[in-house]
Amino acid sequence: MKLYHIERFPQSLMALLIAAAWLAVITVLHITFNKEPHSGRKIRMGYMPVITNLAAPLVDAATRESDPSFEAVKFGSFAEMGEAFRAGHIQVAFVIAPLAVALHSQGIPLKVVYIGNRHESTLVVRKGLPCRSFADLEGKTIAVPMRFSGHMLALRRYASQIGMGADSIRIVEIPPPDMPVALASGGIDGYFVGEPFAAKSIVAGNATPLLNVEDIWPRFICNLMIVREDFLESHSQWVQTLVTAAARSGLWAQNHVDEAIGIACAYWGQDPDVVRYAFSNPKGRIRFDLFVPVVEEIQEIAREMHRFGLLDDQVDVGPIVDDRLAREVPQHSVGSFEEILLPSR
Repeated sequence: MKLYHIERFPQSLMALLIAAAWLAVITVLHITFNKEPHSGRKIRMGYMPVITNLAAPLVDAATRESDPSFEAVKFGSFAEMGEAFRAGHIQVAFVIAPLAVALHSQGIPLKVVYIGNRHESTLVVRKGLPCRSFADLEGKTIAVPMRFSGHMLALRRYASQIGMGADSIRIVEIPPPDMPVALASGGIDGYFVGEPFAAKSIVAGNATPLLNVEDIWPRFICNLMIVREDFLESHSQWVQTLVTAAARSGLWAQNHVDEAIGIACAYWGQDPDVVRYAFSNPKGRIRFDLFVPVVEEIQEIAREMHRFGLLDDQVDVGPIVDDRLAREVPQHSVGSFEEILLPSR
């Protein structure tokens, strides 16, 4: 009887059922082969494409299959990133250090949990400009990433140390990605920024290096990682995982430079040869092992900000510096990229 009914089944309806079944198969296959790597939780990290933020793309790549995963969200300026953090659009941000102090002074609840790679900021001047020393910058226009930047503080601080007047150098704010173009067009005489943006003008033949930041401010902090305080309180183990991965990614990168550059440049959209130049001139310049936040170092930044008018009052940064997570990170060498995610000690 069943055979009879199948044989007499209307052909148009049979064709419709076959088509529906085929569509269902295709849909399942599409979902299977195009679904997200995992359906777990995702934490958004804001960053700028600079070497001091190298951890952001490396951690993103290392945690793609993890739960939680950490998504690196690239910003065009630190000001834009700061507003995204303020509004809660991102839970984590790799920001320029004085911006973290400024956000704290404005009442934004945050914690400093990790310091980015150090000694990677360079002051360059337009090629052909008669500048052989810092004092030759008098009367020149120099760009920094923003007024709330260590680069601005370093310029003003060193000028004061060598007896240059407060207005000897005209300091302007330009987002790092726009600095090489501004220099090439003659709009500025030089700029002070985290690599590889200085290297970009050097490699292009438009600039010459004048000094490295560590020459005038040893242990200078360019960028650091801030997390929202409520996020740290509610997900402390996730933040520990992030800090561990960030710190160990640097320990891995110092011995696997080409591999690290390959991963980072895929996120940054920058020329690997430019980034390689920044890593190798001079070789070994960049420090990956100074990632534990120290209250005294952040407090020094706050004092300089007050000194140069970026803060109306003295700010105590003690409450925002949390070194516990970074101190849990094993500092032994990291042999493979997979070891970045090894648990803390």
